[in-house]
Amino acid sequence: MRLIVFDVDGTLVDSQHHIHGAMSRALEFAGLEPVSRPRILGTVGLSLPAAIAQIAPEADAPTQARILSCYKAAYLQARLAKDAPLYPGALACLGRLGARDDVLLAVATGKSRRGLSALLEAHGLTNRFVSLQTADDHPSKPNPEMLVAAMAESGAAVTETVMVGDTTFDMEMARGAGVAALGVAWGYHPDAALTQAGASAVARDFSMLEDLIEEWMA
Repeated sequence: MRLIVFDVDGTLVDSQHHIHGAMSRALEFAGLEPVSRPRILGTVGLSLPAAIAQIAPEADAPTQARILSCYKAAYLQARLAKDAPLYPGALACLGRLGARDDVLLAVATGKSRRGLSALLEAHGLTNRFVSLQTADDHPSKPNPEMLVAAMAESGAAVTETVMVGDTTFDMEMARGAGVAALGVAWGYHPDAALTQAGASAVARDFSMLEDLIEEWMA
């Protein structure tokens, strides 16, 4: 069996508007200056405390805690108004991979378990993955602990596992765990950065991603 581990935000789900809007409101609530969209989206994939530490490094611990609390509330409000959409081709790709008898699917995300569960339910993906690794249970990416846990839970070996993600954090996490890494070009970090961080290839769309997975499995 081969284990394919997917990141979520920027890889399966186009959540950039929710993330940027919620973080902007959280910073405003904390009385801080606005931060550029690229700077906010550049932290996607990290756990929320780690992302806030990068976005507002000058803020003290109580202020960062207020940002975190406000962000969660603002993101939930945005999600309840409208779920972040799956990227085109994501659902079909997961369906085809999930139908194979030689493949297991897993998730490794900086989202909370509550947020991930809500997202999977909204898109009918609740039973699609054999392992769900979240920021609630592990250190932030690029620490490899999420991948180590996913392999242990699924029974997959290092040589049988590939990480699919859109950020350098995902590629570095894969490298730290000793597994293969594939990047996707539609997320939040540029192709060159993904390759430099350890991606063996970067997919332009989900059809190309499936081809790259086939090559990796060969």
